[in-house]
Amino acid sequence: MCAIAIRPGLHVRTLRLKLDENLSPQAAEVLRSRGYDAHTVPEEGLGGSADPRIGVLCRREGRCLVSLDLHFANPFAYPPAATAGIVVLRHPRPRLAAILRLVEELAAELQQRDPAGQLWIVEPGRVRIWSEATPEP
Repeated sequence: MCAIAIRPGLHVRTLRLKLDENLSPQAAEVLRSRGYDAHTVPEEGLGGSADPRIGVLCRREGRCLVSLDLHFANPFAYPPAATAGIVVLRHPRPRLAAILRLVEELAAELQQRDPAGQLWIVEPGRVRIWSEATPEP
């Protein structure tokens, strides 16, 4: 769920995000510096929580989940339709600097599109999007 706050001469897009515990706190700082409301699982005292619990909390709070966890990339196990979105970051060499570059790419993409009801797989240089409306190959 996106809210657009409008002030004279300024349009600010606010998207509520929850970053999984497998992402560095620096990833949340990157998103916050771009104006996003980014919470992290550890900040909320949820470290070690099962994936289904994190998914339920994100739906309840209207937060888009951002994770490195491939379990969340399964739209049959975690259907994105009733969520504020699910974003899975994928990199062939998942070092901190590379992941932070993906977070930068995600922030840029969020300026253009809303992930609500969709599963996004963010990879270097591209974003794959799955939604219930995505046609079968």
